[in-house]
Amino acid sequence: MYHLIARCINKRSTILLACRLWLLTNMVFGAGCFFYILSIGKYHEVPAAIIVTIVATLGSLPVLLLLLICLPFIARLPLPARSRRTRLLLVALGGVLPYALVGAGIFAEDSSLFSYSFFTYSIGIAALLFACFLVAFRLSNQLLLQVFPALTPQHHLPSIHQTMETVQDPQQPYYAPSSEKLNGNKTLTKALITGALILLMLIPTVFVSSLVTERQQRQAEVVKEVTGKWASNQTIASPYLYLPYRTQVTGTDNKPVTVTKALLFLPENLSINGEITPEIRPRSIYKVLLYKSNLQSKGQFIIQLPQDIDSASLQWENARICFGITDVKGIEEKVVVNFNAGSYELSPGLPANQLDKTGLSVPVPLTAAALHQSIPFSMQLKIKGSEQLHFLPLAGNTRIDIKSSWNSPSFDGNNLPGERTVSPAGFTASWTINKANLPFGTVLRGDEFDKEAFAFGVSMLQPSDQYAKTMRSVKYAILFIGLTFSLFFIVELMQKKPLHPVQYVLVGLALVIFYTLLLSLSEFILFDQAYTIAATATVLLITLYAKSHFRLWKTASLFAGVLTCLYVFIFILIRLEDTALLVGSIGLFIVLALVMYGSRKINWYQPAPAAIPNL
Repeated sequence: MYHLIARCINKRSTILLACRLWLLTNMVFGAGCFFYILSIGKYHEVPAAIIVTIVATLGSLPVLLLLLICLPFIARLPLPARSRRTRLLLVALGGVLPYALVGAGIFAEDSSLFSYSFFTYSIGIAALLFACFLVAFRLSNQLLLQVFPALTPQHHLPSIHQTMETVQDPQQPYYAPSSEKLNGNKTLTKALITGALILLMLIPTVFVSSLVTERQQRQAEVVKEVTGKWASNQTIASPYLYLPYRTQVTGTDNKPVTVTKALLFLPENLSINGEITPEIRPRSIYKVLLYKSNLQSKGQFIIQLPQDIDSASLQWENARICFGITDVKGIEEKVVVNFNAGSYELSPGLPANQLDKTGLSVPVPLTAAALHQSIPFSMQLKIKGSEQLHFLPLAGNTRIDIKSSWNSPSFDGNNLPGERTVSPAGFTASWTINKANLPFGTVLRGDEFDKEAFAFGVSMLQPSDQYAKTMRSVKYAILFIGLTFSLFFIVELMQKKPLHPVQYVLVGLALVIFYTLLLSLSEFILFDQAYTIAATATVLLITLYAKSHFRLWKTASLFAGVLTCLYVFIFILIRLEDTALLVGSIGLFIVLALVMYGSRKINWYQPAPAAIPNL
């Protein structure tokens, strides 16, 4: 009867413990959402936090069911209370992992399974949910003592009479199973706690990534503001002739209707020579790359009508020469075109927008005598823009030659230069396009087409993109934190000087603050210098902290050497691009081999088994 009552009480306690852990976890999660919304000042979203908490509570019912099923089995295990608590934490960790994967699939920018974004969000959400469970676990300590009572020594050690009556081989030592198991469980528990702390410390790296993105967006806003007042990226279209004509079409009432359409004549030959002069304008702590360019264009028109167009239907008096440009604000001087032995100043506005939406045009005198004749033209254009200068090859045969003193060009677009030279003094590039390269001829009927599909040119890049490099270094945060924590864990086992979890958190925060130092310093000095300063400060801080705990300069030097090699290795990976994966994989293999070699003499089941003398 007594055992039946005890079993009922124990069953009731496990149910209460499961419900308490489940409810407190959701309450801690809801409180975290509430205080986060208050901290960022979005008070109007407080009702949303309540809704999220309710939805999370309902969505976590499978975890409650998991606890109700597993807790009775864990409570009946003949293990110390610490071991049973560890198994309960493992069950909880397994329960939050599916929610972490689902949350990463919803919130990650790249939801593919092996992407860095998906991995980071998975780790962050799992660590957040598990941290909420740990708080609930701590608040339920009294109930845990009822469900997982400490076992008395007689549950583990044989009595002295049993020992005396047992036939014992004098050559074989007697192992104290309870002592070994207890110390082994302590090591396992400490290893699990260290692993959980590694995952927990990845949460701040998510916020660091957000901070890098925010600063990068701020830089983009400053660039947009400055270029909006200067001039944006420029795409230049070669001059072309606009010539309207009359034709008859069938109207809605099946009667012929006279309408006006247009023919667009492209140059037969076009040559552009230009020079780009870069300018860097500081704005606050940022630098904006701008440029000025001087372009000389010349070529010839040959007006040849399609067979279905009668020359008598052409409106020669309305002929215009047109020129397309993305941002007319970038035109520095008046644009004058020399056409057929005459000079004409272009004005804003286009008679048709099939080729360009914005540009300049001017009426030019044309007669039927110009048919099949070569009409030369030339023009000089001084424009300014920002970062990018592209051209449209709207001609039968096009040659473009560009030079600049900027030494970090990126040749992009539909065509790459046939000839190019890049040196510290600048670059030169030449493009050659002929009729066989284009899907259209020199006569267009005004049909719209995607001009960006044919644009090409050069983008002038700023070589010190500190935000991209900082973001790449943040991606290796798990390597920094994991290896550093593993090193502390191995050293504390070998020297028998355990660290408190709070000390692990402090070391993890030092590793995370490295990224904020790197980000802030790289906005004022070169990235390489910022990386050196931030890494040196972090290595010194952790080295001195290790010296203060282990009391040995030899051990502190070990930490300094390992961290220095790790930071140098990551710096090399950041500088590499094409071979980063290969070098990183080889480096990680070597690191793993060194860790395995260094931990080969660790007695993971310490202390060593003790022998009992013969009685």
